Amino acid sequence: MYVLCFLISGHGTKGVFELLSGWRRTRENLPFKDRVADAYSDVMVSYTMTSSLYFIAFGMGASPFTNIEAVKVFCQNMCVSILLNYFYIFSFFGSCLVFAGQLEQNRYHSIFCCKIPSAEYLDRKPVWFQTMMNDGHQHTSHHETNPYQHHFIQHFLREHYNEWITNIYVKPFVVILYLIYASFSFMGCLQINDGANIINLLASESPSVSYALIQQKYFSNYSPVIGFYIYEPLEYWNGTVQEDLKTLSQGFNTVSWIEQYYQYLRVGNISATNKSDFISILQSSFLKKPEFQHFKNDIIFSKAGDENNIIASRLYLVARTSENTQREAVELLEKLRPLSLIQSIKFIVFNPTFVFMDHYGLSVTMPVLISGFGILLVLILTFFLVIHPLGNFWLILSVTSIELGVLGLMTLWNVDMDCISILCLIYTLNFAIDHCAPLLYTFVLATEHTRTQCIKNSLQEHGTAILQNVSSFLIGLVPLLFVPSNLTFTLFKCLLLAGSCTLLHCFVILPVFLTFFPPSKKHHKKKKRAKRKEREEIECIEIQENPDHVTAV
Repeated sequence: MYVLCFLISGHGTKGVFELLSGWRRTRENLPFKDRVADAYSDVMVSYTMTSSLYFIAFGMGASPFTNIEAVKVFCQNMCVSILLNYFYIFSFFGSCLVFAGQLEQNRYHSIFCCKIPSAEYLDRKPVWFQTMMNDGHQHTSHHETNPYQHHFIQHFLREHYNEWITNIYVKPFVVILYLIYASFSFMGCLQINDGANIINLLASESPSVSYALIQQKYFSNYSPVIGFYIYEPLEYWNGTVQEDLKTLSQGFNTVSWIEQYYQYLRVGNISATNKSDFISILQSSFLKKPEFQHFKNDIIFSKAGDENNIIASRLYLVARTSENTQREAVELLEKLRPLSLIQSIKFIVFNPTFVFMDHYGLSVTMPVLISGFGILLVLILTFFLVIHPLGNFWLILSVTSIELGVLGLMTLWNVDMDCISILCLIYTLNFAIDHCAPLLYTFVLATEHTRTQCIKNSLQEHGTAILQNVSSFLIGLVPLLFVPSNLTFTLFKCLLLAGSCTLLHCFVILPVFLTFFPPSKKHHKKKKRAKRKEREEIECIEIQENPDHVTAV
């Protein structure tokens, strides 16, 4: 459940920072009710859409189509957390903004809730008192049209970063950087491991890790010892049954009471062709020998009157494999299990490692399917919310680039497709949408004359909230480095890549590529010129009709 805390924090803090950013963009001379209304209308539409996508994506993971129980339980808890998160932002945090607006309007301190002293009174006090009691409006007008411009991140983006990233000499290096990013991502996607190393599921310094390393180093040419369990009474003395058992165990090194007993009968030239002789010699002679006594636990007898029966038995199989033990063991398991359904002998095969093989058999297909459905839902949902179809296209393109980048880079970072990486890939899809969607839609719907000016305004409007949220999210991952668990370190790697790739796209790749490709802003320029010309004509007509009005002015 510690994974849940980190994943849900990314969604929750995004809503907090976006709503706080929308609040700061409102004019301070407005009534606080109007400020809250403006902030909600500016932020909550996109936050509702991204929350819905979170809920739908993890809802698919919680559906009966997911046959990994751990993923299903996690996704169910994630859906509940997303709902609580959304209603917390929508209700409680909004109420906090209303309270803060009342304090600000009446010039009360936001922390101590006391009246803020005048500037003359503060000038006579020590610096620490001025710092604590200053409301930030002593040196600026309290009725500025956009006081958010004085925020240091906003100032840095507006005055320095926007001009630098849109510089014509910087753009070629960004294109080269993206080509390097795409090539490494593609190279990593070609090397995906479709199973997890069991070492990654253990504590870093546990004795089990040492055992697993030694076993993989010296005995990796052998499959796990497979238990072969026969759970019905068989006529073991029948030649046909003996041939069926030999066929099933063909190609394996066997540790079996059946083979040892048949060899014992052949060496002793003993005939046991009927049930009574077979069981009698087995109990009274074979199992009494010291070298065969360990087989007593492999045979289950039942007594009905004076007659004994063998109701169940077991033997062990070991297969000779190559270096890719895990892949061949999965193939071996896939071959043995269908045989248990079609053979006349009822049996099951089992080894504790089969649990992990079953668990990771769908590790590659499941995240791909869920991500594909998620992207399709993005297209459907955004179709009703965005006027410009290129907004949908750019969003899907950006999310796909981030998803493939995380998938490829985590493979190059020696991260296997285990349950943690699956959940992180599902989360990356929503995390990327959460941060790229506001930036892209603001750009697409902007009405400035040039693409460069549109992307500057988009970064200026949403860049601060994106940077604050991703930075706090990445800083929150630092404690994971000190947990002595390979699984936790896998979580750290995946979430670090998710945050870094999203930040790279929002602040480097998209601001440059959006200045190259559609949507074009020429039609907005033509519309503005037409409106301005129409307005000038109307003014000229009014002046001609009422020349006295001009004189009065």
